[in-house]
Amino acid sequence: MTDTRAAVVGIAGTSLSAEEAALFRQHRPAGAILFARNIADPAQLLALTAALRQELGEEAPILVDQEGGRVARLKPPHWPAFPSCASFEGRPEQARQVAAQLGAVCLAMGLDVVCAPVLDLRLPDAHDIIGDRAFSADPAEVARIGAAFTAGLRAAGCVPVIKHVPGHGRATLDSHEALPRVAAGREELAADIFPFRAVCLPDAGRSLWAMTAHILYEALDPDRPATLSPRVIEGVIRDEIGFDGVLVSDDLAMKALTGEPAALAAASLAAGCDLVLHCPGIFAENAALLAACPVLSDRAAERLAEARALSLATRRPAA
Repeated sequence: MTDTRAAVVGIAGTSLSAEEAALFRQHRPAGAILFARNIADPAQLLALTAALRQELGEEAPILVDQEGGRVARLKPPHWPAFPSCASFEGRPEQARQVAAQLGAVCLAMGLDVVCAPVLDLRLPDAHDIIGDRAFSADPAEVARIGAAFTAGLRAAGCVPVIKHVPGHGRATLDSHEALPRVAAGREELAADIFPFRAVCLPDAGRSLWAMTAHILYEALDPDRPATLSPRVIEGVIRDEIGFDGVLVSDDLAMKALTGEPAALAAASLAAGCDLVLHCPGIFAENAALLAACPVLSDRAAERLAEARALSLATRRPAA
C-alpha cells in the first residue's frame, strides 16, 4: 500500500502553481489530466508535463482526451488535426494508423495515457454527446475498429482508455448536464457490452484502462449509476466483460452525479473503481478531494504498473 491517493486530478492553468505543487506533495494524486486550458504550445506543454512528473514521480500517468474530431486538446497550429472516429467506419487499418500517429504526438508531449477510443454505439435518437465520437451503430464494427485503434495507440507506446463502459450510446441526456437513465432490457444491453468484451478479450484488458459511464441502467442496477454501482462494476465490467485493467471513473464533477466530490470518490472506489477522475482543476476542490480520498489499493497499484510496463514494452525510442 502506498500513500498515493486513488485520484487523477486536473490543474488550473498552463503551469503547475506553487500552491498546487505543495498540495501534491502533501496528498499525492496517482496522476493528472490536462485540458485545453492547460495547453498553449509544445515548449510550454513539455515544461508542464515535466513539472508534474517531478512532483508525482516519473511513473505517474498524465492523461489527455485526444479522440480526434471534436474531442481534441492538442490542436493546430501546433499539432495535427485528426479525423473523428465516425470517419473510420469500414476502415480499421486506417484507424490503426491514425491512432499510432495520434499516440506518437501525445507521447512526445509527455502524455502517456490517451482517453480514447469511445466504444459506445452510435445510435439514432440518442443524445449527440457521443455522435461522431463513436465508430458505428454496429457492435461488431465498433469492436473491430476499436481493437485496431487501441492497437495503434499501444504501438505508439501509449495506454488507451476505452470508454464509456458498459456503454453510453443509448443515453438521451448529456451526462455532463444530467443523469441519463437507460431503460433498455438486458438483451438489448448485450449489444452495448459486446465491443468492450471483444476489445478486452485478448489480454483481459491488462494493457488498457477503461472509464465508467455516469449512466443508470435500470436492468443492471435500478438505484445507482454505473460509476457508483458494485453490481455493474463487479458483475458486468469485471465479470461479464472480463476487464481486469485499470478502471477509472468519468469526471466526478459532471452533473450526472450529485454530492461532494470526496463522498463520490469514496463511493466510486468502494464500488470497485481503481481510480477516480476529478477534472475542473479548482484548487479548493482538489484539496478537499485529495485530503479525503482513500489511498491507492495494492491491486490498483499492480494494475497501474502492469499497464505501464506493457506500454513501455511497445514504446519506440525517441528519435
